[in-house]
Amino acid sequence: MPSASVNGISIAYSDSGGDGPAVVLSHGYLMDSSMFEPQVAALAPEYRVISWDERGFGGTRATGPFSYWDSASDVLGLLDHLGIDKAVLGGMSQGGFLSLRAALLAPERVRALVLIDSQAGREVASNVPAYEQLEQTWMEHGPAPVQDLVAAIILGAADGPVDYAPWFAKWAASDRDELRLAFRCLMDRDDITDRLGEISCPTLILHGTADAAIAMERAEAVHAGLGGPAMLVQVEGGSHAANLSHPDQVNVALLEFLRSVP
Repeated sequence: MPSASVNGISIAYSDSGGDGPAVVLSHGYLMDSSMFEPQVAALAPEYRVISWDERGFGGTRATGPFSYWDSASDVLGLLDHLGIDKAVLGGMSQGGFLSLRAALLAPERVRALVLIDSQAGREVASNVPAYEQLEQTWMEHGPAPVQDLVAAIILGAADGPVDYAPWFAKWAASDRDELRLAFRCLMDRDDITDRLGEISCPTLILHGTADAAIAMERAEAVHAGLGGPAMLVQVEGGSHAANLSHPDQVNVALLEFLRSVP
């Protein structure tokens, strides 16, 4: 993957090229840019699709503590590096967190948003102790003791359509110090629900009905709070990574939406 020097870090990214409208895809926690392979394949004939590894994942290192506001600045800096003035920003889970913040930081750079299994608030308080325990176990013993549970939360059931094995291999090779930084970013994020009304660009919200990490009501709250035209599409049976577990449903809705964006 090529890399871009942005905000003092080196960001790994992929770019399908072409002269179509730009679509930038930002991955979820514990994932990397490869999670969007089904979307790149579907979109690249019409769109220039950029996917990138966020701080602490894939080929992009986290050099110190950071927030999703920093990640939002990263994606805007990547646009600068690529010479792209304006793009559709799409993100799954934490990729949606940073995309919403990018739309707040630089609304003139964002043609539209695509939010996949994401939300605008902080973690549900009752979930925090369990997530903290999972992270502590991972830090002390590596991912093996908890990887099946983590994969089920993100990817859906083990007998479902997503193969756990490639992600287990990536998690086994991951740097625990960087994961610690990324985890703190995830758990310590601020709540931007009361700022959703400032976002006026068209938005597509895709949310799996079987999302085990973020409840549908969180997607509905984003849909209700946004200041611009927004559409909520429920992905029937979709996991937290609905774009991986149900790519056909996601891609059909995604292409229809992108073709409607001015």
